[in-house]
Amino acid sequence: MDPHRGQWADILTVAAAEPIRNRVMLALAYDAALRREELCSLRTDDLDPAHCTLRIRAATTKNRLERVVPYSAATGVLLSGYLAHRASLSRARGPLFLSESRRNHAQPLSLWTWSKVVRRIALAADVPRFSTHTIRHLCLTDLARMGWELHTIATFAGHRHTHSTLRYIHLSGRDLADKLGRGMDHIHARRIAMLTGMDATAAGAPQ
Repeated sequence: MDPHRGQWADILTVAAAEPIRNRVMLALAYDAALRREELCSLRTDDLDPAHCTLRIRAATTKNRLERVVPYSAATGVLLSGYLAHRASLSRARGPLFLSESRRNHAQPLSLWTWSKVVRRIALAADVPRFSTHTIRHLCLTDLARMGWELHTIATFAGHRHTHSTLRYIHLSGRDLADKLGRGMDHIHARRIAMLTGMDATAAGAPQ
């Protein structure tokens, strides 16, 4: 289940009050469409801050496909703040996300703990079906809304086959109508240009 925009806004409102580790984890999970295992397995040497990219190691992926994925500049700022905070827990290289509990202080954050964090945020936002995997769905659906080609989204997501990607993309009727409208506008403008002898740009066709 993907939340509608109002629910997503509620999730972000609740998340804004979370500790910096949780905020940067949510941001990276969304930016890079990361699976829970991929996110929690990130290491400090998987980061390339100069190019705002992450290396997702094959051993941590479902399909054993290594990939390099980008994250946004805004997430980069948040990540920089988290790295400064992480240094107060441990200066050693290794797992990126560390536990801050008394029992597991400075130990790698577990999948179970991250799931509990997301569950707590979901309940506080009154979006109980929101989960760690929902974030990945949201990212891939948004890429489709932006007009990314299916095979490009599949590569980004680390899918071997595009039919796997299709299970993640949830476009509403309005999304599909908008995409159809943009496509028809393009076709209509070029046909008018052919009929009138006008330049395609003057007829309104996208370049």
